[in-house]
Amino acid sequence: MCTTIPTRLTWPCSKKQQYTVLLVGSLRIPSSIEKSKPDKAMINSEAKGGISDRLSQLEDLYFPRAVQSSAATPSQRKSLLLDLLSRDVAVFLERYGSKLSLEELKEFDVLKDDYEINWHLNRLRSVISPTEEEKKSKSAKIRNRRLAYMDNLVAGGQYFSEDAMREREPYLHHEYVGKFQDLSGRSMARPGERWSETLMRRSEEAILVEKIRVEQQRLGVAQSDWVGNEREWQEEEEEEEEEEEEEEEEEEEEEEGGGKEEIEKENLTVGLGTKTSRSLELHSNHGVHNNGQSTTPEPIEEDSLSPEEMKDRMEQFTYIMQQKFLAGDDHQHLDYSKIDQDETLDDHWMKEVNHDAEEKYFDDV
Repeated sequence: MCTTIPTRLTWPCSKKQQYTVLLVGSLRIPSSIEKSKPDKAMINSEAKGGISDRLSQLEDLYFPRAVQSSAATPSQRKSLLLDLLSRDVAVFLERYGSKLSLEELKEFDVLKDDYEINWHLNRLRSVISPTEEEKKSKSAKIRNRRLAYMDNLVAGGQYFSEDAMREREPYLHHEYVGKFQDLSGRSMARPGERWSETLMRRSEEAILVEKIRVEQQRLGVAQSDWVGNEREWQEEEEEEEEEEEEEEEEEEEEEEGGGKEEIEKENLTVGLGTKTSRSLELHSNHGVHNNGQSTTPEPIEEDSLSPEEMKDRMEQFTYIMQQKFLAGDDHQHLDYSKIDQDETLDDHWMKEVNHDAEEKYFDDV
């Protein structure tokens, strides 16, 4: 098979003239040496169908608002995906590349001569299977973003407030500062607080105290050191005093019903004396039962700390809580995926770098 092409020949007739002659006819070039334009590279049709079919089964797949009404069923989604994959591969990778596997990304290598497509492929592969250098770079970027986010939280004043941190880590707060504070003061009504709010706060406080005690039991802390024992000891003391008084009153009533007035007076005197002596015995031998062995724990008296020492311990507690945030331990309270992928947080450090550069410049002047 040969290809026919028009031919134009030019040759000189003299030193000053040239004649160009268009030959009527054609040159016949064998197809074996014909240079034709190569076909545009394309993804295998079977691969496109497989990728589109798998992605169409995902319920949370993104589609532009203009076509969302046409993406209700898997078959409709597959049709839209195939259409985009045929029209604009770069946009397809930008929109759905994070959903692809390494094996599926290999199907796009036939198009890597396209700069934009190749950029997307390299970026996606670094996310799915990063090199050691990329891992270090990503780790540093994530930590910087978390630091920037933490600075915003500190400036906000709520997340790292004492009450908020105590709610997240009640036992840790107790060990650093809580056991040196008056626990009963947390249940008192606060200025401007409604009664319903006070009751709600008391209920929340009881839950926190119970969490602390559960952790103390788990760690094998002596029962005498459990949080809240001081209050229980006081309540038990009051109950025992009331029981003793009731018993004394019953004895007095029995003695008063004996008969003669003198005997009644004598019994009354004896009863009062007994009451006084038993009352003194109660205060001197409180909680002594079972052959003199005490079954009621003594009240826990923590050493009081100076304001400077309390401030220092509070700073230590806050530092630990901030380190826990940076390490990703607050996942129950925050969505780290949004923080780690938030590129706007990088601007925080650019401002810091520019500020430091300005200060250094003026210091050197």
